This record gives sequence, C-alpha cells and structure tokens, in this order.
Amino acid sequence: MTDQPQKIFDGHNDILLKLLDECKADPVKGFFTPRDGQHIDLQSAQQGGFAGGLFAMFIPPEDGKTYEKAPSQTYAIGETNKMIRLLRDIQEASDGQVKICKSVDEIEDAFASNQMAPVLHIEGAEAVMPDLSNLENLYKEGLRSLGPVWSRENDFAYGVPFKFPASPDTGPGLKEAGVELVKACNKLGIAIDLSHINEKGFWDVAKHSDKPLIASHSNAHALCQSTRNLLDTQLDAIKESGGIAGLNFGTIFLNPKGVADSGVPLSTMVDQVRYMVDKMGIDHVGLGSDYDGTGVPTEVDSTAKLPNLVNALSASGFSQEEMDKITHKNWFRVLRETWGE
Repeated sequence: MTDQPQKIFDGHNDILLKLLDECKADPVKGFFTPRDGQHIDLQSAQQGGFAGGLFAMFIPPEDGKTYEKAPSQTYAIGETNKMIRLLRDIQEASDGQVKICKSVDEIEDAFASNQMAPVLHIEGAEAVMPDLSNLENLYKEGLRSLGPVWSRENDFAYGVPFKFPASPDTGPGLKEAGVELVKACNKLGIAIDLSHINEKGFWDVAKHSDKPLIASHSNAHALCQSTRNLLDTQLDAIKESGGIAGLNFGTIFLNPKGVADSGVPLSTMVDQVRYMVDKMGIDHVGLGSDYDGTGVPTEVDSTAKLPNLVNALSASGFSQEEMDKITHKNWFRVLRETWGE
C-alpha cells in the first residue's frame, strides 16, 4: 500500500470558468476527466493530494477581449450564478466525492472523509450590488471569500494592473462603497482577499478590517518585481494581522525576469516560500496555486504533480509539522478566525 499524498487546501483556482469556457458541451464531465491544458480534475486531484480550496468565480469580459473594463452588473450576476450552479452540479455528480463547504469544520470533515472541499470565492466584486443589497444572499448561497477587485477598477476599488518591473502603488485606494463592503464582509464572515488590489487599497483594507489580512495567491515582490506581488511592508502587515499569503504558481509571478516560462524550477517556488516564511513566520504562508487561471511550471502543471512541490519543500528542510501548516493548517486557522467560528 502506497503512502497517501500530503493533503493540500489551495487558496485560489479558476477551474469553474475554464470548464465553462472550454467544455461547453458538458462542463460537469470536464471536471471528472483529465484533459491536456487543464490543471484540476477530480482524478488528478485525488492522485496529487489536492483536497480543497477557494474556487474562484471570475467574470470574463462581455466582449470576450477587453479585460481592463469591468463588466456590467447584470452580466456579472448571471455569470456568477452559472459558476455557482456548475459547482453544485459537480457536487451532485460526484457520488459523494465533492462536498461544497461553508465552514472550517465542514472542510476538516471532508478532508477526513477523503472528499474534495471547494469553497465559493468571488474574484472581483462586480456581481455585488454597490449598495450591498445582494451580499447577504450570496453568503446564504455559500460565498465565504471575496476579492473586492480583479486587476481593474470597479465600484469598490482599483485593481493593480499587470506590470513588471513595477511597484503595486498604482492608484487610489478603496472607494466609499469598498469601505462599506469590507465592513459588511467582516460582519457576515466573508474573507477579504487582497491579491489583485493595489497598494493603497491594501492599506485601506488593513485600516477598516478587523480580520486577518489575506492575499490568497501572491508572492514576494523582493524576488519577482511584479505589481501583483507583495512588498515587504505588506508581508509585515499580513503577519501582524495574523493573516496569510498563498504561493502563486504562475510563472510570471515566480520568474525573477517577470516573463512566462514553464521551465521555472521548483527551487524558485521553494525560494518564494522560504522568503515569505523567513519574513512572516511559518504560521502565515500557504499555497494559492492560481491553477487554471495562468501558466504554471511544468513540474506542477497538474494537481497530480503537487507531490513534486511537497517533496521539494520537504527536501529544503521544512519539517512535517511545518509542511502541514503550509499545505492546509494555516488556511484552516485563518479562515476559522475570519469566518467567526
């Protein structure tokens, strides 16, 4: 009998949108069938230890190409509802192998039962009404994590554009509606994700939130000077708040040259984890793959290959206790505190 792979709770993926985009005939079936160019499917996930995570609902452009402009509210709500239905359909078709979770207790139960534990996350709050009138209903639907912005402006804040080399200090901070969104999420128990917000927005959230700061899929700017990565001062603030930053597998956020390169070695990923651990401590670093949302290194380009990263981290000197924290326990702690359990 072979050893079970290290179980991983992942801070970010885009499989729902990928399935709707690329498996139009039967997106549910696409989740259960390994396919070239798709990072997450149930078979590969079980093989590699991918046991759950924040499943993003990102709204693509209405015209199919203009990502810089936020989509209309009506369109965003419709697309979000499609992804909620898709995840529910996947759960229904999984014969008990997938369990949508709304609490850390549910996630831990799913882990113990060898079920996949997806959690609904909105990436860019275009589907949230500016007066927040539908936020509570989204919570009732299962929403437990929300990024106020993707890398574009909306009613709540200003996203950080993709630039290299550049600082994340790219524009104004939270809008008035964004401040109210943060407060409402705190009250309901919805995590606020800072991975696509600019620096001023980050500090505004830190000012108005009484919950741990979360950057679900962002790396250290000191090692890769992308606007999407975190300055040392931001890492310090995440540590001080009791929060977490999740290692982004995207090669453009790993490669010190800032360009896409599937040949980025595991050692570069280990260097990012080690830097963030040295800066923040072992309790504040997790994984946030960005699977099915960006290009990743060949050595981890499927959830089936996650043991490659786990083994590289272990070989670099992390103990089993530390590995448990990086792969899932830090996420469990932060989400429990954020959700008010």
